[in-house]
Amino acid sequence: MQAQSQTQAQTQLQAQPQVRAAPASALPPASANIPSEELPQARVQATLMDYQRWLDELDARHGAAGLATAVVIDDKVVFEHTQGYANAAARTPVTAITVFRLASLSKAFATAVTGLEVDAGKLGWDTKLVNVLPYFKLKDVQSTELATVADILGQRVGLPHNTYDNLLEDDVPYDELVRKLDEVENTCAPGVCYGYQNVAFSLIGDVLFARTGNFFDKLVEQDIFKPLHMQTASYGRAALESSKSWAQPHHAGRNQSWVPFEPKDAYYRVAPAAGVNASIRDMELWLIAQMGGRQDVLPTTLLDVLHAPGVATPTEVRATPWRHARLSNASYALGWRVYTYNGETLLFHAGAVAGYRTMIGFFPKYHAGVVTLWNSSGAMPSGLMPMVFDDLLGLPHVDWAGVESATPAKTAPAKPARKKSRKHQQH
Repeated sequence: MQAQSQTQAQTQLQAQPQVRAAPASALPPASANIPSEELPQARVQATLMDYQRWLDELDARHGAAGLATAVVIDDKVVFEHTQGYANAAARTPVTAITVFRLASLSKAFATAVTGLEVDAGKLGWDTKLVNVLPYFKLKDVQSTELATVADILGQRVGLPHNTYDNLLEDDVPYDELVRKLDEVENTCAPGVCYGYQNVAFSLIGDVLFARTGNFFDKLVEQDIFKPLHMQTASYGRAALESSKSWAQPHHAGRNQSWVPFEPKDAYYRVAPAAGVNASIRDMELWLIAQMGGRQDVLPTTLLDVLHAPGVATPTEVRATPWRHARLSNASYALGWRVYTYNGETLLFHAGAVAGYRTMIGFFPKYHAGVVTLWNSSGAMPSGLMPMVFDDLLGLPHVDWAGVESATPAKTAPAKPARKKSRKHQQH
């Protein structure tokens, strides 16, 4: 990471518009005013048949060591599928209760539990970090005074992308890293620009402890896991490995094989950013709650705040072929990305730590979402979710995953693909 000179940093900060983003509670909602609409049942059934076929192709191509996925529509699990191995060496199969590391899907749990404490009056989205954490300091004095809870959770605290992730991976303790944030040049004032963080994001655990007297993981367990009946969800490596069934991470071996290895500890040390473990069965419940199906736990008034776009993330529109083809706008909310996907609002997030990949996304308008967890480094499964999205929306078929050809598609077709066979259009 190359540091700017102090003069450069001051010039850059002075050049930034001195208008802070509105507090998350005042931002225009991403989903509150979107009228609900039902997806055609025939299209849903055709999509699920296609998804099963694509998953079979993924399995035949050894595209993942093990995988679990689900589709949820109108608070009902309409599709649940597992394949492959939790441990390829032992040939232990993945089941619906096999626990995976969620990686950055953990962030939405952190923002949700924070929102519950905000609603309880323990803190505010505009609570200044410096007023809660005596050790919090950024290199720019004015930025230190400005940074809020919403800024760290909305990835707009003004630090360069992934600040100190490299040191975290080199086993430098979290407590040491958060006390070194003042050694990093700010890229902008808090609330102004996007900069994805894991270390700084995890300051929310310290903030919540200071304001509630309870440990972060205990708050999530008490306020989210238990009331949603997420029976296998947990925090930390010890909890992962003590699960009845847990997915071991894998790397690619010879002859299309997958080789298990020991889970890495680094990102467990930033629990709010990347510490949750959960099964697909748990994540179905989480998806239902995020789409408004558990008002007793996550009311719409809170979800509208969590899902409101807060800062633009224009590079996301070009990040992958499917994003480039389908997205016209991208923002970061609070633990969620907000995309405009072929004209529709999509709430989305992805995660990755060594040997694990995760994705979740849903369309508020249709109360329809998909979640996928896999325990290997291969990227092929990541192209399946946009294929499901395309099918649900009735868009031209594109093989974003490369399960029907030698390589994934790079661009969307210029004109609609030929119609699917009659077999795939029936219930």
